[in-house]
Amino acid sequence: MAENILVIRDNEDEYLPQGATIARILPISATPLHNSSNNDQGAVEQSRVSASNKYAHRLGIEELFTLQVWRASVAELIGTAVLVFMIDTIVISSFETTTNTPNIAIACCVALIITILLLAMAPISGGHLNPVITLPAAFVGLISFSRAFVYILAQCIGAIFGALALEAVVSKSITSNYSLGGCTLKVVAPGPNGPTTFGVDISQGLWLEIICTFVFLLPVWIAFDHRQLRALGPLVVCSLIGLVVGVLVFVSTTVTTKKGYSGAGMNPARCIGPAIVRGGHLWTGHWVYWVGPLIACVAFHLYTLIIPREHFKARAIKTKE
Repeated sequence: MAENILVIRDNEDEYLPQGATIARILPISATPLHNSSNNDQGAVEQSRVSASNKYAHRLGIEELFTLQVWRASVAELIGTAVLVFMIDTIVISSFETTTNTPNIAIACCVALIITILLLAMAPISGGHLNPVITLPAAFVGLISFSRAFVYILAQCIGAIFGALALEAVVSKSITSNYSLGGCTLKVVAPGPNGPTTFGVDISQGLWLEIICTFVFLLPVWIAFDHRQLRALGPLVVCSLIGLVVGVLVFVSTTVTTKKGYSGAGMNPARCIGPAIVRGGHLWTGHWVYWVGPLIACVAFHLYTLIIPREHFKARAIKTKE
């Protein structure tokens, strides 16, 4: 470590020109300092203060009392409200039309909406609009945990507003038939022999949430890396995120081939809005849409700790002619 070395100079090297000096690095333990114990105590105390300052900075309690954070949270609230309203409207509209491939229409529209919202909100708040983005940002130190708490709270409130706005503009029959376009694992529908349940099992839905959310975080990591963000530009990065979300929506809604399953949510805030407004069967297995993304976020954080900080560069192998 740099704090455990001492740089001294002499001019005893006979191979140096006259008057030149060379720096030698020796361990501090090899130098007879009389007050080494005092220096050691000061270094330990300084390291403790530095560690406490680091943890306080990561926690960021003081940000709760700054106007900047709350202004940014308003952007998160409005952005998430628009996101929920638009995505749930897209879901209902796609199934109400006579198209034979509603999943493809939903995936394409979702990719476009997310790209536009990210580009619009990124300069204001970072354009999270999703606890799945906010929590890893706090894990890697891009934002404080206090700011993350405010953002997630704003996102959940915004999702409720978005669901309320959708409920105000659609009929009661559509609200009942499509559950406000909310996140569902199973639905109960009338059948010839009584009520019939359609959907996927809890374990199947949980695995889909974990896997799809982890894959979704891969393009998000490009946005976290300032080198790649600067090289590609915000437009390309936001488009990549939107494209990946669209593909995951399509895959998760078709891979099970089961009606009643709305697909991977990958956004707990988006799922809780319609659940609070509509209620009923939207609460059945709702915890999956929180636990699955949380596990994926922790797993992705462990992945970021393992990968090297610098890009890998292959060395050219010289061949003898």
